[in-house]
Amino acid sequence: MLILENVTKKFNEFTAVNELSLQIPEQELFGFLGANGAGKTTTFRMILGILQANEGTIRWNGQPVNYKTSPLIGYLPEERGLYPKMKVKEQIVYLARLRGMDKKEAAAETDSWLERFNVPDYAGKKVEELSKGNQQKIQFIASVVHKPQLLILDEPFSGLDPVNVELLKQAVIQLKESGSTIVFSSHRMEHVEELCENLCIMHHGRPVVHGGLREIKRSFGKKNVAVQADFDVSFLQDIPGVLRSRKTAEGILLQIAKEETSQHLFSALQGKGFVTKFELEEPSLNDIFIEKAGASYE
Repeated sequence: MLILENVTKKFNEFTAVNELSLQIPEQELFGFLGANGAGKTTTFRMILGILQANEGTIRWNGQPVNYKTSPLIGYLPEERGLYPKMKVKEQIVYLARLRGMDKKEAAAETDSWLERFNVPDYAGKKVEELSKGNQQKIQFIASVVHKPQLLILDEPFSGLDPVNVELLKQAVIQLKESGSTIVFSSHRMEHVEELCENLCIMHHGRPVVHGGLREIKRSFGKKNVAVQADFDVSFLQDIPGVLRSRKTAEGILLQIAKEETSQHLFSALQGKGFVTKFELEEPSLNDIFIEKAGASYE
């Protein structure tokens, strides 16, 4: 288990992380969310031991994270961290050996991952010759080739097209099923909803939402109603009980405080024309993030 207790990190007068406490169980895929500057990357760097907390403790399996535990940890930084002039396979093997991996095993694992990500022909190419998306795949391979027990992924899907996002998601799921504990941040709420059972939303260095995704949605108390029809339904946004509305290409999406409001909406549509869709939906993580964090995200 990864445990953070009252962790605080300050840079001069600025507090980047403020009394953060989290527990992340083994073999869990945990989502870490927040707007830019919320403290996510600083927290990751403290977990890795790159930065030292001013206050609080960070322990993994009951022990502090240090150079002895580094071979058991994988880290994918948000920024590019590869040597641009170095060849792909040589670089991955080199980084794996720094983590204590045997050269022969590292080479075999590298070949396997390159094949899996459909880039075996890039083994002899320099990193700078690859597209940004393929560089991201190589950097991901470098972070997992040594089979880490704890894997930290900072914006892993950045720069990837939809096909490669799915490829990477499947790899992350398989790593979790094989026993790795994975913590990842993302600005893409749908990825977190799809992959994570538990999450934390950071705002100004503090957790504003923390717990299981289902419980978080249930406790939010608000729901969405999606309406599509062959007539203008914008008048629905003026019905009492509607908190927020957003027009879509097909109709309108309404946020309501109580389920009873959905009955009033349905009644208001009667006799107006043909309704092609009327669906009561649970709140999205995007709705919760915007309200709790109070900021937009990229």
